[in-house]
Amino acid sequence: MAAGAAASSARPSPGMTPHFPASPLHDLMYGHVYASALRAVVLHGIADLLAEGPRSAGELAVRSGTQAGPLHRVLRLLAARGLFSEGADGTFGLTEGSEALRTDVPGSRRAAVLLFTHAMYRRSAEGLEDTLHTGQPGFEAAYGVPLFEHLAATPDAGRLFDTAMTSLTDGVDEQITGSYPFPDSGTVVDVAGGRGGLLRAVLGRSPGLTGVLFDRPGTVAAHLLDTAELRGRWRTEGGDLFEAVPEGGDLYLLKNILHDWPDEDCLRILGTVRRAMAPGTRLLVIDAVLPADGTPHPAVALDIVMLMVLRGRERSAAEFEDLLTRSGFRVRRIVPTPSLTSVIEAEAV
Repeated sequence: MAAGAAASSARPSPGMTPHFPASPLHDLMYGHVYASALRAVVLHGIADLLAEGPRSAGELAVRSGTQAGPLHRVLRLLAARGLFSEGADGTFGLTEGSEALRTDVPGSRRAAVLLFTHAMYRRSAEGLEDTLHTGQPGFEAAYGVPLFEHLAATPDAGRLFDTAMTSLTDGVDEQITGSYPFPDSGTVVDVAGGRGGLLRAVLGRSPGLTGVLFDRPGTVAAHLLDTAELRGRWRTEGGDLFEAVPEGGDLYLLKNILHDWPDEDCLRILGTVRRAMAPGTRLLVIDAVLPADGTPHPAVALDIVMLMVLRGRERSAAEFEDLLTRSGFRVRRIVPTPSLTSVIEAEAV
């Protein structure tokens, strides 16, 4: 067959669909491909190289030390999903999604991408088929220890985890403080508060408050509270939330903590916090609250991450109320926020 005839016969006939539409099954089946492509462009800093405008794959390859052909193909895949733009001239540019992959922008998600596409999570996901039989996290099967023990013993992984968690809450903390009426005075104790992003936002909104950041000693050592605005209004304390937490606070915070743990450990944590609180003191549990009627919620995917790497889970309002009631608290209300999380306000009884 002549080349011209081959080219002619390859053209779609009038009315013929030029390609098969994407389907949920297709997206799920290729999910690991997209995740790997995303990780590759983040590791090679492609979003940073596009900060000043669109470039060709050839230019990007020279600047990133990669090969133009493979890079073009990976960017084309991600552009098809809207993560980058692809011009008619063959250049690629940033979109809203890839802007968040830059290292120098507020709310960068670079560290979060590197965490959730890390071998720790990939190996945990591969273990889901066994998890369905055993009920045990794939992480523990792969690494032999619980996640937090591994992070404590592996400094690089621990730093990545802490940085990713901080990046994921950038902006969310402001949404929380803008949704819940924090008091004008008193002492706020942020239990297992990481590097203090939420506490910084709370203290910044209410100048009459003081705060205590409590977490693992290595975590609080890298806190974010040392600003001129907050000078003299905070202190840090290292320790184990299963053993004891700082006493004497007027308001206690537990943000994205209970979802990490099974019910029996949540009861231990809540019991420790309750012992530090006087009756009438408020506790804010800040976590996703799953709808009881099966309404779609983004935390359903996060619930599977919990299944993969930890023994925790996302919970409904009724499940949170049961844990809190059994630990000596009374739920007063649940305040939604524009973020994934809601604020469950409880009172020590």
